[in-house]
Parts: sequence; structure tokens; C-alpha cells
Amino acid sequence: MSRASDPLADGGPSRPTWVSTGRPDSAAQSVGRDTAVPPATTAGPLRLIDARGSAEAAIPDLPRSEPPDIRATVRQIIDEVRRDGDEALRRMARRFDGAALSDLAVPPAACEAALASLAPAVRDALAVAAERIEAFHGAQQEPAHVWSRDGVTVRSRRIPVDRAGLYVPGGRAAYPSTVLMTAIPAKTAGVASLALCVPPRPDGAVAAVTLAAAALAGVPEIYAVGGAGAVAALAYGTETIPRVDLIAGPGNAYVAVAKQEVAGVVGVPAAFAGPSEVVVVADGSAPADLAAADLIVQAEHGPDGMAALVTWDPAVAQAVGAEAAAAIAAAPRRAEIEATLSASGYAVVVENPQQAAAVVNRIAPEHLQLMLADPDELVPLIRHAGAIFCGEHAPASLGDYLAGPSHVLPTGRSARFASVLGTADFSRTTHVITAEEDALVSLGPAVETLATAEGLPAHAASIRRRLDRLAGEDPAGGGP
Repeated sequence: MSRASDPLADGGPSRPTWVSTGRPDSAAQSVGRDTAVPPATTAGPLRLIDARGSAEAAIPDLPRSEPPDIRATVRQIIDEVRRDGDEALRRMARRFDGAALSDLAVPPAACEAALASLAPAVRDALAVAAERIEAFHGAQQEPAHVWSRDGVTVRSRRIPVDRAGLYVPGGRAAYPSTVLMTAIPAKTAGVASLALCVPPRPDGAVAAVTLAAAALAGVPEIYAVGGAGAVAALAYGTETIPRVDLIAGPGNAYVAVAKQEVAGVVGVPAAFAGPSEVVVVADGSAPADLAAADLIVQAEHGPDGMAALVTWDPAVAQAVGAEAAAAIAAAPRRAEIEATLSASGYAVVVENPQQAAAVVNRIAPEHLQLMLADPDELVPLIRHAGAIFCGEHAPASLGDYLAGPSHVLPTGRSARFASVLGTADFSRTTHVITAEEDALVSLGPAVETLATAEGLPAHAASIRRRLDRLAGEDPAGGGP
């Protein structure tokens, strides 16, 4: 929600205080309830919001950086790929990636060579991550469920999709971890055919560490294709890329919107995972430098994301902000971090832990970091978060790489209804139903009654014919 569209923008008795930052974009902010603006207007690089005294129901959504109206652009890209196939993908590679591609497919030998040439420490780290991800998702597999009652038996079968498409971001950084976090759950679920799309570099190549991860995960089918065009190619197919049944993996706003557009043509689990988000809830026990580090972790992915600190101690907000400013000044990816925080970086001061939980639930963040003396006290109050990281020793980075669960999480407030990517997303449930004769005799009349009540006589007749036959009557009602 933009500040201009905030339904509470005209004030009111329960409106929180939005403190101006002095930035040009703060004109739409206001201060409610005639509250004096406190001396501090920022906490380091974070925009300071004082929400104390606000009714929980009136806590607004934090302002988010709003990408331009990209849906029309995405639809045009999808239409081009459907019409022109591979040639459209080559045009887009030149336009968006600066790459002149002859072949869209990456030879499997290139992946094996990349794995062989990888630095031993990196290869070992990838292997540790892969083993943990596989172990977690293997344990996540549900056993076959059988339910029986009154002569009716229902067996639940989990059937993997035939073919899945995996999207791995590129451009600003290489993401071999995302290869593992998407491919391993899919393979554990039993998906037989996997296709991976990753944006090419300007020289047309894919980062060697990404190819190495694909080899380690057993994904031989890789295409140097990125963005909304990759989503369209996976959904509809081209001369080179066969269509898939399901697309998984995070991406930028264009990728997220493209997945929304093709949902229904293919399956799209994990709620269109998009730009990265983190909320850190901290009290006075939290080391300020670690809380700041956890904010910066997700901010370094670049623009369109969000990073917010929530605390009931104003001193914590200032301390974390100061540590964040110092860390950003020395950060190699300073530009990406500053782009995120200048648009959607916040320090929210609340009244108490209960209000902190209300703010978190309103945001429904992708990552939630609880830097608290007792995180378990707040966990039961959290209803909407993609993943929750508790305490000083479980930062979001641990989950990003090798805690075990996939790091493909719901974003854009979709944690209100969506879950982390898992093996269940790559399969479907089919019920196998059998019934004994006595079950039909016992339950059939109720079915017949309900079908008749719904005005569906053919449904009722399906039961009546069987009951008559079992009773020795001629279901056709005729003679010899």
C-alpha cells in the first residue's frame, strides 16, 4: 500500500505516528493525533515509525516501494514468446541481459566441467547443503494414508508431476543455493524431468557455480534464459524448451507477475515468490550489530525488497540503525543495500510484544528474525510469516543455505495463505476409493436423497440402479 492510498492518511484517534524522514518522498506522510514529532526522524538508514498507542486493528501496512505498472509489459513478453518462440528469447537476452545467444541450452558437459573446476571449499559447502536439504525433504514425505469406515476405504496417493520448471535468478549475483533449494525437493518428490532457467551474463554464459550446483543436484537440462520470458517459455514451450507442468523458484517483480499470468496454464507453488523481505523483532537483549546484520542480509539482494526492525525499545531502534549505517558503509554490495533501504527500510517502535506481533502479522514477511531473550514467547502470536528464525544463533542466512527447508518462501504478504516450497508442491493427491456391497446398501439411500434434493436425477439413478440390482430387481424395469 502506498502512503497516498493509506486509508488512515487523514488521521483519526487510532492512527500511528508516521515520522517524516526529510526525504523528498516523505511529503505524503503525516503525524496523527497532534503528536509532536520526536527529535529522531530516522534510525540510521531506516525510516522511523512510531506506532505506540495505536489500536492493533489500525496498524497500517508499511509503505512499500511500488514497482512500475509492469503487468502490461509482462503480458507483451509472454505474447512474444508464444508467438516467436526461441527467437523472442534471443531478442530478450540482447535487450535485458546484453547477451547475444546462439544456443539457449547449456550443454550438460559444461555443468560437469564447472563442478570439477569448483574450489574444493565451495564444492564441499554445496555438498553439505545438498545433503541437509535432501535429508529434510526426505523426512517431509508423507506416508500413504488409508482411511476405512462402514465398508468404504479411501487411499490417498501422492503422484509427482511429470515435468517441473525451476527458475533461478541471476544478474546481480549467482544463486547456486536456489538450484539446490528447488531441484532437491522436486527430485525427492519423484519428479522425473526437470528444466532449469537462469539469466545469462552479458557474455552469454551462466555462472560456473550455478552450473556446478545443477550438476550436483542432478539437473542436466539448463537454459540460459531469464525473466518473464523464461516463465513464458516454461509454461508454453518453444522450439528448444519443452513446456512443463509446474514452475517453482524466486525472482524479481517481473518474474513474480509472469508466474501470476501463467498460473492455471501451469502450477505455480510458493505464492509467486518475489523480491526478498525481512522483519527483525528485537528487544534490549539483542546484539545491535547482529540485528543490523540480519536486516542487511536480505537488503543486499537489491531493490523492490523490504527490511524492517520492530522493537518496543526506542534505544534499540537507534542502536541497530547506527550499526546498520556502519555496516553499509563497508559493504561490497552497498548500492543494492541502499537501494532497498531507501525505498523500504523501516524501524517501527511499538508499545509491547503483543503489538509487535500484530505488526508482523500485518506485514506477513518472507523472513522473520526474532532477536529476543525468549523468542518462544512470541512465536505463538505469529500467524503470518514465511519462515521464523529464533534467537541469536539461528539467523536467516542459516535458512538461506543449509538449515534444511527450502529458502523459496512466500513474499508480498502471500504468507497469509501460502507456504514454503516443499515436496508436496511438486505432487498431487489422488484418492482411490473402494466400497463393499454392504456399504452401498447402507449409504446409497442417503446419496440418492441428496442427489434428488440437488436436482440431479442422473446421480440418483446411478445409485438406484445398483440398489435395485442388488435387491434382485430389474434395473431397467422391463420384462424378458
